[in-house]
Amino acid sequence: MTPTEVAARQAPNGQVEASADPISVVHELNSALSVQARGVELFRYIYRHDIAASECPAPYFHPLRTFADEVVTGNRPHDHRWHKGLAMTASHLSEQNFWGGGTYTPGAPGAGYLDLPNVGALHHREFAEISAGERTGFVEHVDWITAAGEKWIEERRTVGVSYVRGDQGGWLLDFGTELSNVRGAALDFGSPTVFGRELAGYCGFFWRGPRSFTGGAVISPGGGSAAEMMGTAAPWLAFVGKHDNTNNVSTLLFQDAPDNAIPDGRWFVRSEPYPVVNPSLAFFDPLVLADGDTLRLRYRLFVFDGARDREQLDGVIEGNPW
Repeated sequence: MTPTEVAARQAPNGQVEASADPISVVHELNSALSVQARGVELFRYIYRHDIAASECPAPYFHPLRTFADEVVTGNRPHDHRWHKGLAMTASHLSEQNFWGGGTYTPGAPGAGYLDLPNVGALHHREFAEISAGERTGFVEHVDWITAAGEKWIEERRTVGVSYVRGDQGGWLLDFGTELSNVRGAALDFGSPTVFGRELAGYCGFFWRGPRSFTGGAVISPGGGSAAEMMGTAAPWLAFVGKHDNTNNVSTLLFQDAPDNAIPDGRWFVRSEPYPVVNPSLAFFDPLVLADGDTLRLRYRLFVFDGARDREQLDGVIEGNPW
């Protein structure tokens, strides 16, 4: 089938601000959504793909781009094939792995990771809504299926895309998820740190940056390097990186909603040996989701051309309330 373009809001006659340019969605049926603005594909959302079961097949965003067409995500890098752009994950979920790769196992030889037959998958079920215009986005239903074929979570995922108010060089991705436990028993979200590995608290909404961002700068409300912010609580965190070839700079601002289950949650963040950011669901302690309960989470990712400092980022947050 030919791609289907969702109708976008039409800009007024000619004389419009750049922020009023329409945002459109192209639906490549049975494969991906492409969100576009100002002549650039801001991101592709891959919801069906052919990927190894050991990598935890799941919907993901890649590539994400700035308005200057710079790519700000890395995908399936050689060091961690299961890192897929920007994705919702769970490294440890009641002894199942919805992350991919090996599972950290206390007492295991070497680095402590074992390849176990416990890697599940996140299956796209349907889009309940796809819209475009001033608030472009979609609503998707995703099923979390274990390696044994059991459905443990029914997820309702809501994504919105808009321009950043007060900053013509940026756009905003809103990501909301409702994770409903349908297992028939409690679910425990965890991380390698929960099971004893120091400062490896990754679990949840996870970004892998392009390799050229290695060594990039981390900015937070109270300051601090990536090493200093690892495992630290903060309402937001930004990453500034440089691109190969063009030598351009981009800034990504990650925001954890104040009404999340873990407000000002702990951040899993690295600048070396590779760039990653994750507002962790379970850095030091497990998060328990009772049978039949729903975990509601919201995150934001602001994508900017150029460097932004702490004062500018504070202004962006103030001018773009939840």
